[in-house]
Amino acid sequence: MLVLASTFPRWRDDPEPGFVFELARRLTTRFNVLALVPSAPGALPRERMDGIEVIRFRYAPRSLETLVNDGGIITNLRRARWKLLLVPCFVISQAWLAVRLLRRRNIDFVHAHWLIPQGLIAAFVGFWAGRRRPFVVTSHGADLYALRGKALNALKRLVIRRAAATTVVSSAMLDELGRIGASIANVQVRPMGVDLSGRFVPSPTVVRTPNEILFVGRLVEKKGLSVLLSAMPQILCSHPSAHLTIAGFGPEEDVRRAQVKSLGLNAHVSFIGAVMQPDLPDVYRRAAVFVAPFVHANSGDREGLGLVAVEAAGCGCPVVVSDLEAIRDVFSEGQARFVRPGVVSALADAICTVLDSPPSADAIENVRESLRQKFDWSIVAEGYASLLESLVQVEVGQQ
Repeated sequence: MLVLASTFPRWRDDPEPGFVFELARRLTTRFNVLALVPSAPGALPRERMDGIEVIRFRYAPRSLETLVNDGGIITNLRRARWKLLLVPCFVISQAWLAVRLLRRRNIDFVHAHWLIPQGLIAAFVGFWAGRRRPFVVTSHGADLYALRGKALNALKRLVIRRAAATTVVSSAMLDELGRIGASIANVQVRPMGVDLSGRFVPSPTVVRTPNEILFVGRLVEKKGLSVLLSAMPQILCSHPSAHLTIAGFGPEEDVRRAQVKSLGLNAHVSFIGAVMQPDLPDVYRRAAVFVAPFVHANSGDREGLGLVAVEAAGCGCPVVVSDLEAIRDVFSEGQARFVRPGVVSALADAICTVLDSPPSADAIENVRESLRQKFDWSIVAEGYASLLESLVQVEVGQQ
């Protein structure tokens, strides 16, 4: 299996999102997995990570390979328009190396993460390589919601038509595919997963605080941190000892620090930066409440699924989350406290309610078990493995 992706760990315990890697490494028991992903300063050009052969393609001088990390491609392009110059070389380099690998290796199929550009690359490299291979394309959200316009929508529809199968990580994304005129007959909803059996589990050795509010995520507009910060003065009126911990990094950090200062919240807000994956569960375990105040960004981007809230709930932390379409794939009514996106007073009231009356241990365990049955990596990876194996069987039958 050849995996094409843009977001992938640069090294072990990289704080960048690791869901593509986590899925791929769990498929190594069924497939020989080769990942073709972008290079980055400090990353090895080739290595083996947990059974995955990783090849990182160069697309610019080392110091300029900054298109992907610290916010993602779309965010980085909006922050620095000059990085548009990196896109053609990025796409051509990944496509060219994919062709070479398809010619030289005995690759049966391709799994492309994101409709554009990886899905587009997968749709055409088979022709250039001399023999078409079936491919599955997975959309994670930003590629579907934030990349807009007639031309881009036409490319998305083309990718879906040519794919042997398409997966999206939430049912809300099916509606968006329908809106842009794509056929959803061959589209399946298959989320990414969370390690709810080993890593993101409660621990009796970590004491949960009565007043710590937790935010974990990239510091980008769609995560809604600005709304949570605006809610803090109201929260402090009834909970003067409340403290907000912000774990994450991203392009909005300076703006959010300035917001904290302007609101006079310096004593009540801590920016702790990126947290390594092995350390993240304890951050969830000690918080009184986890808040995911997602919003629709002005660009149209929005959360594709919100697995960070699953991580928190897996560690036994109560969750307050924006009532977006995708989040309803995660939590049922009563499993989390829902609030209208972007409504400061509603968010503050919901957080105060949880601080005043935390859910019972039985309620938390019921939520954990429900999430485990849907999102534990053992279940998610098995679903993807079955889908990918069906492609191989079809391919063999046609030969």
